[in-house]
Amino acid sequence: MLHALKLKVFDLLHQSNGTEHHTDNYNSDDLVVRRGQPFKVRFTFNRGVKKEDKLQFVALTGSYPLEADNTHAVFPLTSSQDITSWAAVKDADEKNGLVVKIYTPATAVIGHYKLSVKISSKKGKTSTYKLDGFTLLFNPWCPDDDVFLDDEAERQEYVLNDNGMIFFGQEDFILNEGWNFGQFEESILSICLAILDKNLNYQEDPVTDCSRRNDPVYIGRVVTTMVNHFEDDGVVMGRWKGSYIGGVDPMEWIGSVDILKRWKRGGYKPVKYGQCWVFGGVTCTVLRCLGIPTRIVTNFLSAHDTNRNLWLDQHFDTSGQLVAETSDSVWNFHVWNESWFLRHDLGSELSYSGWQVLDSTPQETSTGIYRCGPASVNAVKQGDVELDYDVPFVFAEVNADRVTWILYDDDLAEQVYTDTKSIGQKISTKALGSDERVDITSSYKYPEGSEEERAVFQKARQKLIKMGVLGKRDRGKKTIARSWARATRRILDSDSEDDTTARSKPKKPLISGKFKLPERPMVSEDINLSLILKNLTASGKTINVNFSSSTVKYTGQPTADIWRDSKSITLKPHGEERIPVQISALDYEHDLTSDNMVEVAAVCEVKNGGKLLVRKHVVLDHPPLGIEVLGEAVVNEPVQVEVTFTNPLPLWVKDGRLLVEGSGLIEGQLRRQVHTLEPRESSSIQFEITPSRSGSRQLLVVFTSKRFPDIKGFQSVEVVESH
Repeated sequence: MLHALKLKVFDLLHQSNGTEHHTDNYNSDDLVVRRGQPFKVRFTFNRGVKKEDKLQFVALTGSYPLEADNTHAVFPLTSSQDITSWAAVKDADEKNGLVVKIYTPATAVIGHYKLSVKISSKKGKTSTYKLDGFTLLFNPWCPDDDVFLDDEAERQEYVLNDNGMIFFGQEDFILNEGWNFGQFEESILSICLAILDKNLNYQEDPVTDCSRRNDPVYIGRVVTTMVNHFEDDGVVMGRWKGSYIGGVDPMEWIGSVDILKRWKRGGYKPVKYGQCWVFGGVTCTVLRCLGIPTRIVTNFLSAHDTNRNLWLDQHFDTSGQLVAETSDSVWNFHVWNESWFLRHDLGSELSYSGWQVLDSTPQETSTGIYRCGPASVNAVKQGDVELDYDVPFVFAEVNADRVTWILYDDDLAEQVYTDTKSIGQKISTKALGSDERVDITSSYKYPEGSEEERAVFQKARQKLIKMGVLGKRDRGKKTIARSWARATRRILDSDSEDDTTARSKPKKPLISGKFKLPERPMVSEDINLSLILKNLTASGKTINVNFSSSTVKYTGQPTADIWRDSKSITLKPHGEERIPVQISALDYEHDLTSDNMVEVAAVCEVKNGGKLLVRKHVVLDHPPLGIEVLGEAVVNEPVQVEVTFTNPLPLWVKDGRLLVEGSGLIEGQLRRQVHTLEPRESSSIQFEITPSRSGSRQLLVVFTSKRFPDIKGFQSVEVVESH
C-alpha cells in the first residue's frame, strides 16, 4: 500500500543561495534572494516522489495578496525549462526527496514572502505545509531587471559596498568624510521593509501600494518621502536653525545604522536631527539594502530655486551682508543620491534611463509632499524639464543663473552682477573601489559658457513657459522685506518684455576684485586674508570699500554678524591694490556653527562708477584625528586600535568623548570618554575591535565636545580570513 506523500524536512539552503544571489552578508534569519534568479529548496519526504504525486507552491506578499496584483502566485512543480513567471522546477532527485528550483520573475514585487507547498496524492488526500518565509530584492545582476548593471565593479560599489564617502566643504576646498551605510547589519533589512509599510500610500491603500513595489521608480519616490520627517513616521527630522537640544547634532552622525535602529526603537518616530548628508546617507543605505544601485552625489554651489524660474536672486545690503529673508539661496554644497534604473514611464526608447536623482532632503514639495525625484540625469542635461519627476528643481540646482542685487535704505535696489557660470560646480561622487573623488559635472550639463549649455538653458525656460510654470512677465517675486520687494519689482519691470532672455546686464565693470587666503586657518585662530582690487581702466579710481563678515551655515544663510570695517583707496590706471583683512578668533568663536564657516564680503563702490561685490567663504580647519590599527586585522580575532586626537582650543576641555563604528568591525557603536584635556593638548586612546567580515572595511571615529564642532576621521582596514 502506497502511503500519502508527507513532508518531513525542508531546507532553504541559506548559505548556497546567499552566495549565488550575493546576499550572504545580510544578517537576517530569513532567506534573502534576488528576483529574476532561481533559488533552491531541498525537500525530504516520508517516501520517494511518484508520478501521481502533485506539488503546488504558493508565494504571498503584502497584507492582502491578490493574483491580479502580482502579490499572490500559485505554481506547480514542473520539469519544463520554459520559465516566464513564477515556477518550481525539479533540479535533482534524492533518496526520499527532491531539490527544487524556485523561479521568480524579474518584475516580481519585492518584499517579504510567505511560501507554502500543497501536496496531493493519488487518493485525493491533500496536505499543505508552511515553509519558511523569504525576502525578495531587486537584482542588478539580472539582465531583465529594471535595475540591471552590466559592470561587476559598479555592482560591487553601488550595491554591496556597505561604507562610502561624502564630499563637502566648498568648490575650491573639497573635504571628505566616511559614512557607514551598514545595509547588511542585523535588523536593517527588516527596518527598510518597515519604511515601505509606514509610507502614506500603504496606510491609505495597502493593496495598490504593495502591487507597485516591483517598480524602482515607485520605490525611489516612496523612500525619498519616508526618509524625511514631513510625512507620518518619517525616519529623520531636519533642522538647520536653532539648537539641537533633545537630539543629535547632524555633524555627529557617522553612519545610518544607529539612525535606523533609533527610529525603530522609538516607535517609528523621527530621529532628531539631520541635514542633507544625513538624508543622503540614510537613503543610500535603504536603497542599496533593497537592491537598487545607489550612490551619494555632492553638488557644490547648489541653487535652491524656490519659484523654479531658473534665476537665483540674491539680495545684499550695502555692507555685503546677505538679506536673510531672501527665499532663493545658494548652498556651499548639497548632497543627494543617484540610483540606476530604467524609466519605462518616460518613453519606450528608454533614453532617460540610467542614473536618476533622488533627494530626501525636505526642500520643496513634489505633488504636495516633501520629496524629490526620480529625475533623469540625462533629462537634466538636455533641459527636458517637462518630464517626471522634479526635473526643473534639479536643473536649477546645477544650472540656474545667479543674479546679485544691492539693496539700499532709500527703497532702491541695484542689479550689480549676473553670473551664468558659477552654479553647479565640481559635482562629485566616490570612485569605484577607492576613496578618490570623481567629477561627474559633465553628466548634468554641457561646459559652462558653451553654446550648448546656453541653448539648453533657454530651451528649459521655454518649456517652463509652455508648462505654465512661468509667465512671460514672471520676475521671480521673493519673500523679502516689502520695501525691498517693491524696489526689486520696480527695477525688474524695466527689463525686456520677453522673459526668456537673461536679466538686464549690469554695465561693464570698472574694477575687479577677489579675496586671497594664503593658508586655511585652524578653529580658534585669527583669519588673515587680503582683498585684491584691480583697476580695469586707463584712469585713476577712488574706491570706498565696506567690509563685513558673518558666521554662516553651509546653506549660505548667515547666523551672526561678527565684524565690519570700511576703507577708502585710490587705484592708479590699470593699478592693483592689496588690502589686508584680519578677523580675530574672538570675533567668531562664540557664533561659529558646526559647519566651521565664516563669510567675508566687501562692497566696493567706485566714485561715480558703479559697484562691485566680492565674497568668500572660509572653512576653518581642525587638528586631524589619527587612527592606527596595531596589528593584522583577522576575522574573529581581536586587534588593538589607537586613536590620537588634539584639543583644538586654547581652553580646557572636560567633556570630550569618542564615538566609533564600522560595519564588519564593530557591533553597534563604541563610546569612550576622553580625560580632561589641557589647551591644545594631544592625547590618545586604545581600544579593541574584533572584525566579523573580511575585505575592505571602514573604521569611523568622531571626537565630540560641546566646546567645539565635531572632528571626524576614518581609516580603511583590510580584514583577512583567519589563518
